[in-house]
Amino acid sequence: MADTKAIQQLDLNLLKIFEALYLEQNMTLASKSLFITPSAVSHAIKRLRLVLNDPLFVRQGLQMQPTAACQRMAPQLISALNRIRQVLQQCGEFDPLTTEQTFKIAIHEALESQIMPTLIKQVVKLIPHAKIASMSLSRENIARQLANGEVDLAIDVARAVNAPLAHKTLLSDPFCVLIDRRQHAMYLEPSTKLTPTDYANAEHVAVSSRPIGRVMEDILLQQQGVNRHIKYRCQSYQTAAKIVIGSPLMLTLPRSIAEQFIHPDLHVCTMPFELPDIDTHLYWHMNTETDPAFVWLRAQIEMAIIAK
Repeated sequence: MADTKAIQQLDLNLLKIFEALYLEQNMTLASKSLFITPSAVSHAIKRLRLVLNDPLFVRQGLQMQPTAACQRMAPQLISALNRIRQVLQQCGEFDPLTTEQTFKIAIHEALESQIMPTLIKQVVKLIPHAKIASMSLSRENIARQLANGEVDLAIDVARAVNAPLAHKTLLSDPFCVLIDRRQHAMYLEPSTKLTPTDYANAEHVAVSSRPIGRVMEDILLQQQGVNRHIKYRCQSYQTAAKIVIGSPLMLTLPRSIAEQFIHPDLHVCTMPFELPDIDTHLYWHMNTETDPAFVWLRAQIEMAIIAK
């Protein structure tokens, strides 16, 4: 059992050494990352072992393998250390050239390939020592994640949020319809457009993480009295586009996403119904509203959207 009194008096520098050894799992590499000697790393781990009453790491050749207790503790401990770094960085001036922050962006899978490549190419030389992590977006948890710092920014379709969350429109995108050229050759002629009747009578593939229920475009279509026959559902637009190839199925999606699927068998048609554009928003917590690092990052994301 850990020594409670010793924990209260613990030298927090030991935790930084613990973090380095856990990440490197090698005494020499850990010491190099911290600019100290391997013996200093070994001495620090011995002190932690006494306090926590656990070996923490077991040598296997050149590797230092974490024990079961170490594996349970390390992710939370490293997360806490990263949070402390973020808090301390906010106390000083932000310099993109020297910051070592990790910027965590939660983004919908469909939007990641649109935004992240342009953003990273844009900032690669501006933040040489920082990192950007693109994370899966959980709409159920995003408010909590933004509040506790698990996520710095979120990018998703427009939805209702309340303070202390803030948001801003990044782009507006019209819906379109993706079809197979050979199956729908008549729509390749400029004079022949996809009609509301043909659209309503067709079979469709929809993108959703849920096996049943209405997807976003169905809500808008049903407001106009249009009910589609959804034959297949899948989790990504990339998969849906591949399903369309060689089939009579139609895929309704934002135009900017459709334009990513360059394929000789695919053709983009104008949506035969007047639907509102789909808006993509940038979300953040008011705690970071005036933080120089996140003000800078939000500006970079907006510039990436313009440059795309």
